[in-house]
Amino acid sequence: MKRTDYISWDEYFMGISLLSAKRSKDPNTQVGACIVSDKNKILSVGYNGMPIGLSDDDFPWEREGDPLDTKYPFVCHAELNAILNRAGGTLENSRIYVSLFPCNECAKAIIQSGIKEVVYGEDKYPDSDGVIASKRMFSMAGVKIRQYIPTNSVIKIKL
Repeated sequence: MKRTDYISWDEYFMGISLLSAKRSKDPNTQVGACIVSDKNKILSVGYNGMPIGLSDDDFPWEREGDPLDTKYPFVCHAELNAILNRAGGTLENSRIYVSLFPCNECAKAIIQSGIKEVVYGEDKYPDSDGVIASKRMFSMAGVKIRQYIPTNSVIKIKL
C-alpha cells in the first residue's frame, strides 16, 4: 500500500521557492521563485540578490536613504532571476511559485515569458502602486493568480 502522507505539488514547489529564498543575502526580505511546467517539471529557480559578478559586499542593502545608497536599483528580484536562469526552452504555459507577490517590473517579465499562473505566498504590499499595477496587468494578460494556502505541515530536512 502506498504512502498517503506525501506533500502536494503546491507544497513541493512553494517549498522549493522558500528554500531558494534562503540563498538571498538581503538582511530584510528574502524571496524565492520556482518555475514549473504544466507537467509539474521544475524549469528554473531564483532568489533576490545582486546580479552575477557583482559582490554582495560592494553594494548597499539599506532600504532607506539616497536611492543610490539603497538596494533597490541594484538587486535582481527572484522572479526575474528564475526567468533569466532558465537554461533553454520555453516558459510558455508554465506557472511560477513565488514567496512574495510580484512587483510590476517582474509582472511584465512574467507576462512576456509566457508564464500563465502565479502562485504566491505573501501579499505584503497589496496597496502599493507596483502590486496594483501587477494585478491589473495579470488580469488583462490572462495570467491566473492565486495565493498559496499553507497546510501547516512541518518538513524537516535531514539525511
